[in-house]
Amino acid sequence: MKPVTDINELDFKKQYTYADYLTWRFNERVELIKGWLYKMSPAPRRYHQKIEGILFYEFFNFLKLNSCEVYQSPFDVRLKKNIEKNDEIDTVVQPDICIICDLEKLDDAGCLGAPVLIVEVLSVSTAKKDYNEKFNLYEENSVKEYWIADPANKSIEIFSLINSKYESLGLFNEIEGKQEVVGSLFPELKIPLTSIFTE
Repeated sequence: MKPVTDINELDFKKQYTYADYLTWRFNERVELIKGWLYKMSPAPRRYHQKIEGILFYEFFNFLKLNSCEVYQSPFDVRLKKNIEKNDEIDTVVQPDICIICDLEKLDDAGCLGAPVLIVEVLSVSTAKKDYNEKFNLYEENSVKEYWIADPANKSIEIFSLINSKYESLGLFNEIEGKQEVVGSLFPELKIPLTSIFTE
């Protein structure tokens, strides 16, 4: 396939595959969700980056003695649903943070298959996608735990996959009186809210 060097050459009304994605040589970051092209926002705001960095640091330190690995965006996750060939895979996302425990899913291109945990940090331009398209996508692909961090409200909501459906483990914020963020996948990891949402 011929390399595409300008995003304006792409047709946003057309569906693409990972094989197409590999030929794109423009600077803009994009994701594919079921073949549909989504532009990613420009570089996130400083506060978004700070929250993402703190959460990555907490996961990284916690997983040092664990067989799981944590990665931070930009990092391609190809969600495949039993598909292996590049020209058949139609979903490539770049979660803010993802944890992979089945290390056979890792290759030089990123991750082939669902991580066990994904974190998305909301921004004005991505909130709708994170709560809708990505929520449904991660649920369908059996991502065991999905964290949505909301900088504006200084909160994190955690969804756990139970019987193939996401159930909320609650909204972690100071208004709810919760001082620590604790998921079900790694219950020993307890992150103080005050350490995450620092200005």
